[in-house]
Amino acid sequence: MKPTAYFCMEFAIDQPLKTYAGGLGFLAGSHFRAAKRLGLPLVGVSILWSYGYYDQVRDREGRMKVEYVRKYYDFLTDIKLKVPVTINGATVWVKAYKLEEDVFGTCPIYFLTTDIPENDYLSRTISYHLYDSNNLTHIAQEIVLGIGGYKVIKECENVKLFHLNEPHGLPLAFKMLEDYGLDYVREHLVFTTHTPMPEGNETQDINLLKNMGFFSNVDIKTAEKLGGNPFNLTVAALRMSKRANAVSKQHKKTTDQMWSWVKDKCEIISITNAQDRHYWQDKIIKEAAENYDYEKLRERKMELKKMLFGEVADQTGKIFDPNVMTVVWARRFVEYKRPYLPLYDEKRLRKLLESNKMQIIWAGKPHPNDSQGQMTFNWIVSKTREMKNAAILTGYELKLSKLLKMGSDIWLNTPRKPCEASGTSGMTASMNGSIHMSTLDGWHVEWAEMYPDDSFTIGDGVNTDDAYEADCMYKELEKAAKMYDSDAWWEKVANCVNHIVEYFDAERMVKEYAEKMYK
Repeated sequence: MKPTAYFCMEFAIDQPLKTYAGGLGFLAGSHFRAAKRLGLPLVGVSILWSYGYYDQVRDREGRMKVEYVRKYYDFLTDIKLKVPVTINGATVWVKAYKLEEDVFGTCPIYFLTTDIPENDYLSRTISYHLYDSNNLTHIAQEIVLGIGGYKVIKECENVKLFHLNEPHGLPLAFKMLEDYGLDYVREHLVFTTHTPMPEGNETQDINLLKNMGFFSNVDIKTAEKLGGNPFNLTVAALRMSKRANAVSKQHKKTTDQMWSWVKDKCEIISITNAQDRHYWQDKIIKEAAENYDYEKLRERKMELKKMLFGEVADQTGKIFDPNVMTVVWARRFVEYKRPYLPLYDEKRLRKLLESNKMQIIWAGKPHPNDSQGQMTFNWIVSKTREMKNAAILTGYELKLSKLLKMGSDIWLNTPRKPCEASGTSGMTASMNGSIHMSTLDGWHVEWAEMYPDDSFTIGDGVNTDDAYEADCMYKELEKAAKMYDSDAWWEKVANCVNHIVEYFDAERMVKEYAEKMYK
């Protein structure tokens, strides 16, 4: 493959480095760990968020609360490089730090910051918060990532190809267009689209972008031909790239329909997301499953559940029983993923919980300015406070995610089709013997087709009504509860652990990127 620079707003590399919000970052982390093991010439570009995404804590009544705590990292290398970018007519200095390969076992990543003394206060705040809700700050962040990152890479690396992981770094493409022309850009740029949701397919006022410096010195008529007016970042990325990819077979169908009207777009292929088993998978679970040693598998699962339940007890004061089937709903807390669905028929849920056939745990972070998401989270706090065998945890980051995946029996996924482009949390749960239960969206469509007996499927993928899919979900949970802790259950668990890594391991995904995108 060609030496490639991978531009991404977030990287979830390891718990100490808090530069991520959710799945996009988790995926980038797995990509870079697997690429390092395979010896691929890949280098990352991201932003060093001074306050991370945010710290999810509790207020005095146990409800979630947003806190911002400044982060310090002594394991990043100061490479003594600052580059200028022009934002809204003013010069902003961008300083680069480097995450060396040996720190966490990844390909190298350059982290950019504007939070340095050379800049005024407003300029310093550009790199304060990941996915800042202020639109002008958000555009400035995209300019820092795209143009600042491009200049840093030009100074430090011999790169032949540029990969936009989501369109946030699109100013990079316009800087290349200014320097070398459109034909050059279309030979040296590839693009991954990760979601059909409007938030990931950003539309902006074209004059605002021009004034902010988003297009470098490219004239506005050229920009309009590429992205339209109002300007759509995804459309421009599709027109400026050599090739693009969707992140599951189901997502490719959705993407083809969404962008069928876009003329002159590049080819869109499918590369299904995957996760890094070397980082996520418990070794004892892996070994026991390979040997179909149900006794060892059960013994280790009980140990992992006890570790998770220590966290549950610490946060909520509830003592969970490792002998009871444990269901986890944990991911980015957003409406289309329907965190409320397990509570859709509260009487039916309570019947399962009070009969000691099931325990359930929620976790996840809404956006710090998503008041509806925070209200849903706190509604679940209030619902579970006195509900038997139910809890909701705060602080959903890599460490807690791993604990939940290792300690759960069912990983519950309830997206509204076709909103989930891929989703990957269920892959890493399955690697640890937590059986995926999901609607027919994202990666689960492929998993259910490959090994229908290794998961539980909610509904038919046609009727996406809440009432219908909630009913199907309860039926699947009831079926799972009857089966739990039998030989048939542990056979299903072992098959799940063994089969998931055949296709949904990051090394397969990274090899596909190398062959289909980076060649």
